[in-house]
Amino acid sequence: MSNKIPYRFYLSEDQMPKAWYNLRADMPEQPDPLLNPATHQPIKTEDLYPIFCEKLAQQETDSTTPYFEIPEPVREMYRIYRPSPLIRAYNLEKALDTPAKIYYKFEGNNTSGSHKLNSAIAQAYYAKEQGLTSLTTETGAGQWGTALSEACSYFGIPLTVFMVKVSYQQKPYRKAVMQTFDANVIPSPSDTTEVGRKILAENPNTTGSLGCAISEAVEKAVTTPGCRYVLGSVLNQVLLHQSVIGLECETAMNILGEYPDIVIGCAGGGSNLGGLIAPFMRDKLKGKHNPRIIAVEPASCPSFTRGRYAYDFCDTGHVTPLARMYTLGSEFIPSANHAGGLRYHGMSPILSKLYHDGYMEAVAVEQTKVFEAATFFAKHETILPAPESSHAIRAAIDEAIRCRETGEAKTILFGLTGTGYFDMVAYSSYHDGKMTDYIPSDADLQKGFDKLPKVD
Repeated sequence: MSNKIPYRFYLSEDQMPKAWYNLRADMPEQPDPLLNPATHQPIKTEDLYPIFCEKLAQQETDSTTPYFEIPEPVREMYRIYRPSPLIRAYNLEKALDTPAKIYYKFEGNNTSGSHKLNSAIAQAYYAKEQGLTSLTTETGAGQWGTALSEACSYFGIPLTVFMVKVSYQQKPYRKAVMQTFDANVIPSPSDTTEVGRKILAENPNTTGSLGCAISEAVEKAVTTPGCRYVLGSVLNQVLLHQSVIGLECETAMNILGEYPDIVIGCAGGGSNLGGLIAPFMRDKLKGKHNPRIIAVEPASCPSFTRGRYAYDFCDTGHVTPLARMYTLGSEFIPSANHAGGLRYHGMSPILSKLYHDGYMEAVAVEQTKVFEAATFFAKHETILPAPESSHAIRAAIDEAIRCRETGEAKTILFGLTGTGYFDMVAYSSYHDGKMTDYIPSDADLQKGFDKLPKVD
């Protein structure tokens, strides 16, 4: 084993990206536009102003500007925990007896414990700059809610978080961290909104979904003066902010004289995956390099691998714009036994378009195999990974084993989105042999497909 490349490689602060990269500017074909849910006509930027901060709405609809300067107050907060390390997984390579070189970008070195803070800071900053007096959002596993709570506390903005009920129950310590940063955390669906009361009336025992929580958060935003809604994944603006992950990887690997043959990221709504792959997908689109790019999703919520590429609502209450994406239907609710995060019914329109056009691959994995990989990784790399990240770890291990079998010395890069220290109920379930796999049947999925909106 050669130690010429360090275990952990850190860029200097001066090497941290000064601008976010907008992948859409280099896409040969653009994702289809957001549609007004009432008229099914393309939404204009100003139509989003009642929901989003104006600067964020502009970023959401901009498909031509390749780079957006990162505001200095955002970079100042980034410096607290960025640049994040690029780590060579020597111990994992040795344990797998593989000729592959494995790198991972670790985004868990901050209080929120995940990559979500990269966009949370940006969105809270733009809200403060606009003079807004409060924000609302949703959170599933709790990473986004934790990150936004931290960012809003930093900029002095009150925040209400609608947390998916099953996660609220399974992950009380995430709620406690959000409350530490003064967020108001509400289990969703709740009786605090009209859409929440409607969902509860139809299904009083529902465990909730991100679609439900989004509906509640949007309703509160549009009915509260001086309030706007912010989202931690899926949207174009979020993938833009998360590009700092991939840009730092690109710079670090250039310095180390490396380039990935395979780039792997977990996929729920697409924020981490989109940010990690951004510069490498740019190279692929421009014909400079041809890395394999693999999205890894849970078999219990298989948007890419079993979803439909269609226009759908981004929420269960049908109050958001329609997006063309890979979707399981806005009313799809993952099984309550699913502990691995990545619970959203749809996928980023940018990533959906790239996948649809053949620029990336997708695989779905069962959660017991995910936690098997997480445990193996933790034993050899000394980091307890988040269940979401562990989907990428599973695929990276599988690719490394394939290299062992073929003798190919591939360079593998994957995203370690955060730590799993708030997910000990799930880890205990796995270690106690109580964790089971759930894979929806075709009939289960068809129920969601039957309710997709009819768009000409």
